[in-house]
Amino acid sequence: MILAGYMACMDSDDPEKALQYLEPDLRFLIALPGREVTGQSRADFAAYICGRNAVERVHHILRSAVDGDLEMVYGVVTDAGTPTGAFQSLAVISPNGRMARYQSFFTPTFELFDR
Repeated sequence: MILAGYMACMDSDDPEKALQYLEPDLRFLIALPGREVTGQSRADFAAYICGRNAVERVHHILRSAVDGDLEMVYGVVTDAGTPTGAFQSLAVISPNGRMARYQSFFTPTFELFDR
């Protein structure tokens, strides 16, 4: 699953490794509390990565599904082991095996599953 590999890179000490999972013309939306981050390229996504706060963030995937070229994951995010919220992410995977479109929603106030 491409999304799982991408998230593992984003959570690593070198999140720029995640760029290898993205098409050059990636279009994306990341919906965060109070703001949205959008872009039209891998370069735009690289700028997003550079602007992220340095935290001990980990995406814990609880559910995943694949339907043809669409991948979906749901899970919780922790920072230094403390839960901060839940995410739902989707990606359309290109024939080259990279993300062509990416959409992610994060909320600190709602989870689908009780822990």
